[in-house]
Amino acid sequence: MIYCCEEHVELALDVIVDDYFTAPKLEKITDPEKISTGCEYCRNKAVYVVANG
Repeated sequence: MIYCCEEHVELALDVIVDDYFTAPKLEKITDPEKISTGCEYCRNKAVYVVANG
């Protein structure tokens, strides 16, 4: 599972496809203020969770 911001969502999708060879599952975080986890690629707030299907 990868938490990412709007800017890095495409990178996270590519990583899941490359690592797991499956279609990724993309979910938008409904209330980003309640999540303390930031983007795994920068220090911005996470907006999406990308996981292997």
